Amino acid sequence: MLSNTTMSYAGLDRRLTAEDVRIVRGSRSNQTIMISVDSTRLGPALGGCRVKTYPSWPDGLADVLRLSAAMTEKAALAGLDHGGGKTVVALDAEDAVRWTSDAGRVDLMADIADAVESLHGAYICGPDIGTGPDDMALLRQRTRHALCRPESAGGSGDSSAPTALGVISSIQAVCGHLWPERDLATLTFAVIGLGHVGGAVANYLAGTGARLTVSDIDPAQRRLADAFAARWVTPDAALTAEVDVVVPCAVGGILTRRSVAELRCRAVVGAANNQLDEDSTADVLHERGIIWAPDTVVSGGGIISAVARELEGVSRHEADDRVRAIGPRLVTVLESAERDDVSPLHVARALVQERLTSARN
Repeated sequence: MLSNTTMSYAGLDRRLTAEDVRIVRGSRSNQTIMISVDSTRLGPALGGCRVKTYPSWPDGLADVLRLSAAMTEKAALAGLDHGGGKTVVALDAEDAVRWTSDAGRVDLMADIADAVESLHGAYICGPDIGTGPDDMALLRQRTRHALCRPESAGGSGDSSAPTALGVISSIQAVCGHLWPERDLATLTFAVIGLGHVGGAVANYLAGTGARLTVSDIDPAQRRLADAFAARWVTPDAALTAEVDVVVPCAVGGILTRRSVAELRCRAVVGAANNQLDEDSTADVLHERGIIWAPDTVVSGGGIISAVARELEGVSRHEADDRVRAIGPRLVTVLESAERDDVSPLHVARALVQERLTSARN
């Protein structure tokens, strides 16, 4: 266990200080499991469980610290009384198939559950890359600190639908801010990533009559392009397409000084986490006159819905209403940024710090 750990690494403008970092070797799976509790000032930390291979376990440690810090911001900006955390399982490449198979998964999830339980409620786990609702059901066999089990098991289910709803609300907000007299049908969008979230967002946009350019690393997703009457391009081409709004819903780190210089859009609004390679890239976007909606605001639908339904016991309808409030919240950030002539990232960070300071005081 590492407590009060401070780490820094390439690609970040600031040092990451977590309240608690646990690194354990699973007794059943023998895999490296890392949990970072970034902050509990506002309440128990929330964050998903990411299971994937890494070049080395320190790369996984860098990821869990970065992701847990982002979750603190996401929870604070969503108005939740929760902090941020994350679990990363840095799979050994040669064992990855074994531990993601049905047989090995039971043991791996038992190890993860034990690590979560060891924090005695300071951290509540959910799904992320490499895990899903069925895995959360496995965790719940050994710890009650897990969200997003299947609805049939008493949970709130897959978080992709409320996440997509939050992205749609954010797109509506940004477009209303930029083009108050125009309908979405008159605008053009490039959606990068057609998974559960990106596919749902693209489906909504296609339904409005908007013209779409879409992309995914999986060639099989090209069938969705046909269904949406969209233009299919590579991910790199989608990022630099001449459209009104780019909607990144795949991997993070795609916005760099180089890629931003090639953008031909007016706004970037998407669910992908950690879209900026470093904080200063937000200023480059601002200098170019491109509105970047902070992903910590845009992608908050999943945790807002899960907390509302599972921890507060509200209906799906009320939870969806809370998710739709992401749009008006984002408009407040954009208006403040416009008034102060700064990037929306600066406004978002100031709001987070204000909440954390108030909680500490």
